[in-house]
Amino acid sequence: MTSMEAYSTVRSGTFIERLAATVGLALALLLLRLPFRYTVRAARLARRAGRRGLSPSRAEALVGAVRHSARLWPGRAACMETSLGSVLAAALLGRRLDWCLGARFTPPPVEYHAWAELPNHGPIGEYTAAGWHHHTALAI
Repeated sequence: MTSMEAYSTVRSGTFIERLAATVGLALALLLLRLPFRYTVRAARLARRAGRRGLSPSRAEALVGAVRHSARLWPGRAACMETSLGSVLAAALLGRRLDWCLGARFTPPPVEYHAWAELPNHGPIGEYTAAGWHHHTALAI
């Protein structure tokens, strides 16, 4: 996914969701500049903080709000940044999204992708066609 594909020109979500999306994206951009172990720890903490469920429509709106916020960032804001931002935004709202990292090995070259996933529902707002493999150790 290119950074242009990660942007959204459609404004979605409530004011509180858009605010959480902006803060979540800012935190994600900061965390991804640190050693990756800190990012993983933060994602695990976010997962524990989000005790309540989130409806698929609200999850889509939240991911859309993060993508909309990404338009303002002058640097890269592709799948890794927006998916982590969505997970952190959900945690700020007391909700839970899982952060998933996957790889596709065929056809070469190897490709990597990150997405937010709603527990017991599946991927939210990201293209995850057949061929992406969940790495359980990285489904955070």
